[in-house]
Amino acid sequence: MIRVLLADDEAMIRAGVKAILDSDPSLEVVAEAGDGRQAVDLAIGHRPDVALLDIRMPRLDGLAAAAELRRVAPATAVVMLTTFGEDDYIARALEVGAAGFLLKSGDPRELIAGIHAVADGAAYLSPKVAQRVIAQLAGGRMAREAEARDRVGVLTDREREVLALLGSGLSNAEIAKRLHIVEGTVKAYVSTILTRLDVRNRVQAAIIAHEAGLVA
Repeated sequence: MIRVLLADDEAMIRAGVKAILDSDPSLEVVAEAGDGRQAVDLAIGHRPDVALLDIRMPRLDGLAAAAELRRVAPATAVVMLTTFGEDDYIARALEVGAAGFLLKSGDPRELIAGIHAVADGAAYLSPKVAQRVIAQLAGGRMAREAEARDRVGVLTDREREVLALLGSGLSNAEIAKRLHIVEGTVKAYVSTILTRLDVRNRVQAAIIAHEAGLVA
C-alpha cells in the first residue's frame, strides 16, 4: 500500500480527491489536513509515503509546508496539487524539493499515476506543467548546457550512466534492472549524484541530465 497524506483547505476538494484515490486499491489516505501546518504535524505522526499538498492554504502554504516536510520527514515525497499553473509556482515547488506537480484540472488518471511515480522514487509533472518547464529550459539553453556538462564532469562513468537513466524517468527499481545491480546500490548512486551535483531532488538532477546531453 502507498500511504498518502492529503492537504487542502477546501473540504469538498479533499473529498473529491480522496474519492479518486480510493478508486485505486493500492492507495490509502492515512490523514487529511485543512492547512499546511496541520499537514506537517500529521506527516510527522503518520509518516506517509506521499504528501499531496495544495499550494494556497492558510497558516502555512503548500510551498512552505513542502520545504518543512523535506526537513522533518525526508522520506515523504511531496506532490503539489493546485489550480494554479503559473511558472513561478512551478519553479518554487521544484526549488523546495517537490517531486511532482499536478493541476486539479487534469485527468484523474494523472493524479493516480503521479502518486505511484513519486512513491517509486521517480518524478512526475502533469503534461501541461511539463510543457512549461520545457519552454523555460529552451531559453538560454546553450549557457545551461555548458554549465550542465561541467557539473556532470565530476561524476564517474557509472554515475553518469545512472543519471542518464534517472533523467529518462526510470525509477530506482527500473534502473537496477537495466544495469543488473541491486536497488540498494542504485539508491546509493542517486544519493551520491545529488550530492555531487549539489541539487535537492531527482527532478533537478534529471534537468541537468537533459541539459548535459546525457538523455536523447
